Amino acid sequence: MEFVKPARLTKNSTVALVSLSWGGPHAFPHVYELGVKNLQKMGLKIKEFATAKAAPDFLYENPRIRADDVNKAFADPEVDGIVSTIGGEDSIRILPYLNGKTIRSNPKIFMGYSDTTTVLGYCNQLGLVTFHGPAVMAGFSQMGNLPPSFASHVREILFQPAETYEYHSYNTYSEGYPDFARPENLGKTKTMHQATGWRWLQGKSVVSGHLFGGNIEILEWLRGTRFWPALDFWNGKILFLETSEEKPHRSYVRRWLRTFGILGGLDRINGLLIGRARDYNDEEKDKLDQNIVAVVSDEFCRPDLPIVTNMDFGHTDPQLIIPLGVNAEINCEAKRFRLVEPALQ
Repeated sequence: MEFVKPARLTKNSTVALVSLSWGGPHAFPHVYELGVKNLQKMGLKIKEFATAKAAPDFLYENPRIRADDVNKAFADPEVDGIVSTIGGEDSIRILPYLNGKTIRSNPKIFMGYSDTTTVLGYCNQLGLVTFHGPAVMAGFSQMGNLPPSFASHVREILFQPAETYEYHSYNTYSEGYPDFARPENLGKTKTMHQATGWRWLQGKSVVSGHLFGGNIEILEWLRGTRFWPALDFWNGKILFLETSEEKPHRSYVRRWLRTFGILGGLDRINGLLIGRARDYNDEEKDKLDQNIVAVVSDEFCRPDLPIVTNMDFGHTDPQLIIPLGVNAEINCEAKRFRLVEPALQ
């Protein structure tokens, strides 16, 4: 598949904000508004669609309206990019109402993570490059309390895409946010921890492939539906997975990978990247790594498959932006992960 790359953002580009699932901006408007201000500080204009600040009950009861906002945002000639306000748990219900023709005909940056995995994957299967990265309330709202390297990374990926881009681990990270309901917590993250770096579990080669993935629990919900990728879609992919704040047990990850292997996926992918498992201690991370290798290497006989874990994408901050549909390279000897083409035009 030839993936269509949207245009890069520039100063005064317009970004549409939509709520695909939970009405977080309605519940905690101060958190949302700070995220909006931080986007504006990056030189972006903001266009709020109807769902952006709608009440949680209204959004739950109206999946078609949520989908309509996505369709309208793609069709709107004023809009250069679309960012999810926050995650949730039922964006899967909007998938039947998305207009694939409209989306494919109007390529734009689309970014979010967690429950947004559903729409990121849907658009990517249409042939559009999409972006697994921060949301308005979870990532951008906290930008002022994150290291400057986070804002630099956002600009490098979305505003200044280079021919190649090498990813690096952040020096520190946090896991989640203090209670949004308490005003004194505005823009804050939980305690920052010293990062211990990525874990290179196996593989000795240099491999490349188009990136695809997202939140593992959300991908689980998609499996078996018509929105799950066809088997040949996985050919040559570099699969990236991350776990949510619900902290699924390592056995959950093991069983997911096992089923993915039975479906034929592990035979087809070229690499596996795992985001930092939120709220896992070091012992739990070690056991998670052991489970991953046990499935991939022992059960499905892929000791050659490069596996890197504890990476800075997903439900810890600051997070790296991972573009679905862009060709990337894993160099096991050099311990390097990079994009080998620009993510945007």
